Formats: sequence, structure tokens, C-alpha cells
Amino acid sequence: MSEATRRFPELACYGLAGHTDQPRDVLAEARLAEGVGLGSVFLSERFNVKDAGVLAGAVAAATEHVGIATAATNHNTRHPLVTATMATTAHRLSGGRYALGLGRGFGALFDVMGLPRVTGAQLEDVVGIYRSLWRGEAVLGHDGPAGTYPYLDQDSSFDERIPVLMTAIGPRSLALAGRIADGVVLHTFLTDEALARSVATIRTAAERAGRDPASVRIWAVLATVEDSLPEELRLRKLVGRLATYLQGYGDVLVAANGWDPAALDRFRSDELVHGYPGAFDAIGTVEQLTHLRERAIPPDWLVASATGTAEQCAARVLEQLAIGADSVVLHGATPTELAPVLAAYSSLRVVDRELPVNPGWMS
Repeated sequence: MSEATRRFPELACYGLAGHTDQPRDVLAEARLAEGVGLGSVFLSERFNVKDAGVLAGAVAAATEHVGIATAATNHNTRHPLVTATMATTAHRLSGGRYALGLGRGFGALFDVMGLPRVTGAQLEDVVGIYRSLWRGEAVLGHDGPAGTYPYLDQDSSFDERIPVLMTAIGPRSLALAGRIADGVVLHTFLTDEALARSVATIRTAAERAGRDPASVRIWAVLATVEDSLPEELRLRKLVGRLATYLQGYGDVLVAANGWDPAALDRFRSDELVHGYPGAFDAIGTVEQLTHLRERAIPPDWLVASATGTAEQCAARVLEQLAIGADSVVLHGATPTELAPVLAAYSSLRVVDRELPVNPGWMS
């Protein structure tokens, strides 16, 4: 396969997918992602050893061609000048391959951290601040939902073209993203119907805001668990991951998919789930994950993923694009684990539009 045909700018993986205590692993993962043709590496943030800025710098230094996305960090954990500086640094360090991704995060976590919960008004306000700074403008006497800032300035010579991604799942967040974001990252385990609705909500909001709806790059996020993986790993990546989401914010995901809330209640009241001491995708045993699959999680909820042979997984990726996504994050798998899927995808792929390397831009 030639170098030209090996690059898939419409596809991405997550660096350090899930839990890790070895952030250095992202260097090898990023190089592998580039080697197997993935277009971008997405980086989530956790308050342990997964700092968004450090990881973005590491991936930028380890690669030459892949796009880099923070998806996501939270604006309220850093001063806006610090976040703007992080993004400008990653942007220039990577040669323009970086996109800053923002999300709402978890309200309960911010409560115990002593931080204000994230609102849509705050996000809209702070994105305006970032963009002003990146244009080389000083922000004077700002008093808005994102905070009060007497004077903010980076460099009057700046004219940085840095896209802003937003993670979104609920209708209000999707509409906000359509109004203000350059790209949108959807959630894992969305049904095909939910994906179609999400795409329509984003495009409609963009159009109503006077934007070109097609200019917003929409990323579907598809849990990809290919058959050749060991059973324990497949259980952890599929059942464990969905169960962890249901533990944390099941109501939001169930509402987005139109699933039965009573089934979520039954999941939560299950003898294993109730009072479980951690995240299932991190500490769940094979026996526990098997119990969840057979007794606690409705089988049709797990269908919102890519499973089976490499060819079946590749076909599911194409379905996501056909439904309306511009790009797909192959979630929960390392570049090595994705190699068979990418090989199958290369034989099925039909290119009708080449996308930029930067995951936040459509052109």
C-alpha cells in the first residue's frame, strides 16, 4: 500500500485510550497511528497523568503528519490566558495540526474541586476570548459568564488559525456547538438514529447562526472492538466502557438514544452495579463484565458499536459516514489493535472529499 493511500484523514484514534499510568506510551502510540494511516490522534484529559497540553506537545514532537485534538479539556480548570497560550504553543509546535477541544465535564467533580460548573454561556464567552487573543487583540475590561478579566493579551502580531472543537451529546450542547464551534465530537455508543439527529441538530443550528452548515466538521465516535482481540479485552472495551458511561451519566446517554429509562434503573439497581467501588472498564473482572452483558445491560444497547471481523468493523465506519458524520474516531482501541480494521477499510473506502490534516477544519 502506498503512503498516499495509507492516510485516512477522516479517521482518528484516542491516545492512551481509557486508563493509564504510563503517559510516555503516547509517544509510541502516536508514531504507530501515523504509521498505520490514521488521520488524527485525540487526547482526553484526566486529573492524574493525562494533562492535555503535555500530551499534545508530546504527540506533536513524535509525529509529522497526524492531526492532534484535545477532546476534551474544560475551560474552568485553567485561566483563559493559560489555555489560549497552551493552544497557540501546540498550534505552532505542530505546524498547524492542533485543535483545541472543550467540553462540559462532570458537574459533581467540579463541585468537590471548588470550581464553578460549566455552562453553555461560559463556553460561548470563553471561546470568544480565545479567538480574540489568537487574532492578536487585547481583551480589555471583560466581564462575562466566563469571568472578569481587566486585561488579557498574548501578542499583537498574532493571527493564529486555531480551530475549536466541542464535545456534545445533549440537544442544547449540540446546538451551541453548531453555532460557535469549528468541529464537534459526538459521544460513544450513539445509535444510528441518534447520530442522524445529532448531525441534523448541529447543521440546523449552524445555518440559523448564519454559518455554512457544511463548514462544521462532525466527528462520530465509534467503539471499535475487533474479533481478534482476547475475550477479556473485548469485554472491557465494550461492556466495561458502556457500563462506566452508564455509571457516570447514564441519564444523558439514555435520553440521547431514546432508550428505556426503566432499563437504566434496572442497571443501577443490579446487585453488582449498586455501590460498585470504581469504573467497570478499569477494574471489572471477566466474571463481572460477563454478568453485566448477560443480566444488566440490554443487548441492543451494545449494538451501537463496531464489532465482529475487521471487515464488519470497517463497514460500520462507512455507515457512520453515510449517516452524516464527516469523520470517525475509532474509540477504545490502540493503533496496533486497529491495524486489521484499517487494512479492511482501505479496500472499501471511497474518497469523495479529502479533509485537512487538522481535525478541526473542513477546508
